[in-house]
Amino acid sequence: MSVNNIGMMDGAYFVGRNEILSWINTTLQLGLAKVEEAAPGAVACQLMDAAHPGAVPMHKVNFDAKNEYDMIQNYKVLQDVFTKLKITKHIEVNKLIKGRPLDNLEFMQWLKRYCDSVNGGSMSSYNAIERRDSSKGGKETNRRTSVTSHAPPKSASATNKAQASSHGAKRANGHASNAPQRSAKPAPANTAGPAYDAQMTELKLLVDSAEKERDFYFSKLRDVEILCQSPEVEHLAIVKAIQKILYASEDDPSTLAEAQAEMVAQHNQQLQQQPMLSPILEASEAPSITPKDSSEESLMRQEAAAAHKRKSISDMEEFEMGSSSRLRLSDVSDVQLCGSPLMSFT
Repeated sequence: MSVNNIGMMDGAYFVGRNEILSWINTTLQLGLAKVEEAAPGAVACQLMDAAHPGAVPMHKVNFDAKNEYDMIQNYKVLQDVFTKLKITKHIEVNKLIKGRPLDNLEFMQWLKRYCDSVNGGSMSSYNAIERRDSSKGGKETNRRTSVTSHAPPKSASATNKAQASSHGAKRANGHASNAPQRSAKPAPANTAGPAYDAQMTELKLLVDSAEKERDFYFSKLRDVEILCQSPEVEHLAIVKAIQKILYASEDDPSTLAEAQAEMVAQHNQQLQQQPMLSPILEASEAPSITPKDSSEESLMRQEAAAAHKRKSISDMEEFEMGSSSRLRLSDVSDVQLCGSPLMSFT
């Protein structure tokens, strides 16, 4: 199963801090008390060496890294291992080396998920101390770990003897004094230390989470600002409304309403200036003809038609008159040919 790009809602990111620390200390035989102690990168390198024995050049790993340069060198070794194993997980080095608990916890959670997916998470045969000896600062780390793990606890008998002697001394002092004295209360055990540390860690995690969320939304707003400054869209009404909201100096609820009003006003102005290209709109913009104008035009048409008709009639009458005169001359000629007395007399 590939865990290169598991989502933030995956079960791997719900593993608790104490469980992660217990897993690291058990696997690598270390004594880490805080997750941010893994920030230098040496722990991550050795965890990958435990999952893939021999894949990490442990002689290049520095367990004594104190400054950012040495830490970055450790993460370069880790990145080379990721490249060799074809792991596409992105390592956010700049965040990890700052030692913030949340970033380091998320990376260790992912690393645990990956190691569990390799050979079922079985790394019992891995000799962490021997592999760490070849690293820079590895022997000192092993020495500190062995001293911490072999520190002898206080014996119960010695503690009881000390308490008994202290109690006897108090009783002797009480009988020696005739005047009643207020006995001093024993100092309470220092039980607030672990609880205080746990509370501080939780607060650090909350602060880191808030800063991460703040940076995320700031980057989104910055992208929107850059887009609004593009010459292609900066003249649009909606872009100007967005800029008005972005650059508002006070949290005024009326800013949104003003931006919307300006956007609507500018949009209406653009519609008025834009030429109408629709045939329907062109027809609606054509000059209307009133009934008075239409009656005058029809009257002029009727008069023109009547004048044309009269002209046609006059032309016809002239044509008929000419035809009748020609007919009468032909009749005369016909009379002459038929043997008129006058013609015969001549």
